[in-house]
Amino acid sequence: MEYLSPLDASFLDAEDEDTHASLAIASVAVLEGPAPTQEEFAAAIRGRLPLVPRYRQKVRRVPFNLGRPVWVDDADFDLDFHLRRTALPAPGGDAELAALVGRVMSQRMDRERPLWEDWLIEGLPEGRWALLSKVHHCLADGVSGNELYRIICDTSPEPGPLAEDDWAPHPDASALSLTLGALGGLAQYPIELTRSLLGMLGDSKAIERLGHAAGGLAILAEGFLPATPTSLLGPLGRARRYAVSRTPLATLTAAAQAHDVTVNDVYLAAVAGALRRLLQSRGEQPDPRAVRTLVPVNMRRVDQQGRLDNRLASLLVLLPVEIDDPVARLKAVHQHIAELRAAHEIEAVAGLVELAEHEPFAAVSLVIRTALSLPQSAVTTVTTNVPGPREQLYILGRPIREILPYVPIGERMRAGVAAFTYAGQAVFGVTTDFASIPEAEHIAGWIVEEIESLPVSARRARVRKPRSRAARTT
Repeated sequence: MEYLSPLDASFLDAEDEDTHASLAIASVAVLEGPAPTQEEFAAAIRGRLPLVPRYRQKVRRVPFNLGRPVWVDDADFDLDFHLRRTALPAPGGDAELAALVGRVMSQRMDRERPLWEDWLIEGLPEGRWALLSKVHHCLADGVSGNELYRIICDTSPEPGPLAEDDWAPHPDASALSLTLGALGGLAQYPIELTRSLLGMLGDSKAIERLGHAAGGLAILAEGFLPATPTSLLGPLGRARRYAVSRTPLATLTAAAQAHDVTVNDVYLAAVAGALRRLLQSRGEQPDPRAVRTLVPVNMRRVDQQGRLDNRLASLLVLLPVEIDDPVARLKAVHQHIAELRAAHEIEAVAGLVELAEHEPFAAVSLVIRTALSLPQSAVTTVTTNVPGPREQLYILGRPIREILPYVPIGERMRAGVAAFTYAGQAVFGVTTDFASIPEAEHIAGWIVEEIESLPVSARRARVRKPRSRAARTT
């Protein structure tokens, strides 16, 4: 058995406490035709299953939540249950595909089975087809989800060899053995804690990281102050809307280079501009504290690349929706993120995640569930940015032309945006609550318009470095 990390398990807790959230992530690969038969599709996935053990495992909770949930083999694994097939109505364009993605992603997955689904979608224009890959967030984050493309896909039109498969499910653990194992872990907790503390005292780098994390807690606490109320934050229904937009990656890169900022700065500034337009279209004031976004940050070390799990910290970024000028808004985003990084907010979040690894899971889970039971009023949206595979990918000899990202929403956040780059293109996937924010398609389009509004021919000028917190005026 392998145990879920506290961070992995937190996505199960979050879904349990939020009765209207489906916390699955997804991507949609659009391929050249013709679409494979169901038998060809099943054979291709079956031939890669040995490379993705999680695809034949399900989650078991430890009785009384005494220990972390565990991954156990599904003795009744049925591949056909996880392989779905459907077709778009005519004309099969972005609107029809987005509507289907919204419906599929609104549905929670069966916790009694492995937490993934693959949907083969026919009926796209020019004979193309799509593959929607849906996995629960407890299994992977956006970065590790890229590993699934590396495993499932080929890098040439010639399909690779199928993996040898001698899989046989391990016997499931009994409730008694899970309970005794958890109690044994609790008994060992004081010893492990002492060992960790002694090890840290002899590690100067660990002490330095602890100092940075402690210093970042104050700025992190500011990120949980209530946001100015807007229609972007409030109760959610179960249904989701989804929309996509695209721009050449070169357009993003040119804007970043012209203004001496990062591509992620350009992306976040564009999202800020799009949400500013949304608020104005609704007659709401774009207040400086109206939109705080959660920005996941990949924390994988080199030796952790390729693992299917969550290894994330985060930044809580106030998006400058009050600023009208796109360039001034971009500079404000760049400066704010620089301040958060200088204040070690990422290290503070990473420190809390690491601390949870060494605490009794029952206590950690209780804290998470208690926090989730309270209506949060600080974070308005989530924005992710994942670099996709750099090489051309194929499935059954068909080339993948583009990949569309999907980010889940919950906890009163009525909108989320995901960016994904592949094959020289940046794609933006917008998720919204179906009833409260029907403007998903507008938001997606506005993001691209905001990027294209940035001048790229002006002389590059370095954005001034942020002053220290002590030197800033309020």
